[in-house]
Amino acid sequence: MCMSKVGIVSYGSYIPRYRIAIEEIAKIWNEDADELISQLQVVSKTVPGLDEDVATMAVESARNAVNRWGGNSNDIGAIYVGSESRPYAVKPTATIVAAALDAEKTLTAADLEFACKAATAGMQMCIGLVKSDMIDYGLAIGSDSSQARPRDPLEYTAGAGSAAFLIGEKNIIAELEGTYSVTTDTPDFWRREGAVYPTHGQRFTGQPAYFQHTIDASKGLMEKLGSEPSDYHHVTFHQPNTKFPLSVARMLGFSNEQVEKSLICKEIGNTYSAASILGLAHILNHSKPGERIFMTSYGSGAGSDAFSFMVTDEIEKIQSYPYSTNYYLNRKEMIDYGTYARYKGVIR
Repeated sequence: MCMSKVGIVSYGSYIPRYRIAIEEIAKIWNEDADELISQLQVVSKTVPGLDEDVATMAVESARNAVNRWGGNSNDIGAIYVGSESRPYAVKPTATIVAAALDAEKTLTAADLEFACKAATAGMQMCIGLVKSDMIDYGLAIGSDSSQARPRDPLEYTAGAGSAAFLIGEKNIIAELEGTYSVTTDTPDFWRREGAVYPTHGQRFTGQPAYFQHTIDASKGLMEKLGSEPSDYHHVTFHQPNTKFPLSVARMLGFSNEQVEKSLICKEIGNTYSAASILGLAHILNHSKPGERIFMTSYGSGAGSDAFSFMVTDEIEKIQSYPYSTNYYLNRKEMIDYGTYARYKGVIR
């Protein structure tokens, strides 16, 4: 199916200012911080403030996408928010975003859940709606404030953040060349209804889950397009830590230089539904017309969505927007474990 007339029109991101260092967490549990940092290649992670949650972060990234675009929010025909930590069990976050943007009520909206790849599923939904002329623009958002049981290995990386992508056919900054998905029933990570913290399936989380799905989706798309790793200038994968995306890049034949622009996990941790697309937003901040970008998300349960984009001349018109990923990465305030525990609700 031809995907040449649809793509990314604008993008926005949001990263909380508060950070906690890996050393601070390790100190509490009397664990070896140097070894953890070496294994994960993560030095700190984001922590949402007391007045922040998935909805507020989604609103911030969506506003940044719309403001960067400069268009009319009433032209947005669909809003999808992907998250596994939304504030309401029954009440959509997408409607909160629509109201905050003052968007026209004649739109379709929904919250999506597929672990860490719900946002890229939302992008595919927007692509389909735009391509079928049902809407002019669609907004796909990934926003998460991930949970981790105290002293669980996940506590060292479970962060928070959001990214939003406006999909359309006019003034495209990154033209979609194709997309490809792989989905299986793989029990690598889950959280039951009413449970506070998730459970991970240990041996299922690596090779049969993250790596197999990411590799299959990536190879599937490149085979479909007749492309190969050397054809791309930049690549972004899901970032549960820094080690995994670097490893899967090498397995697929990408170089460290191709993936380096996307690797922001080292400073902010795993932002779950926002992870791969925050990497894409950071790449777009530094991209030039004519460059090709490859992205593959991963969501536990399990599945991957792969995308290929070609950057257009339009990118240069919106790259100067001030509230970029760089702005949020540099805007940080370190906190101690006691403050972290209070902000994250560890102390109840």
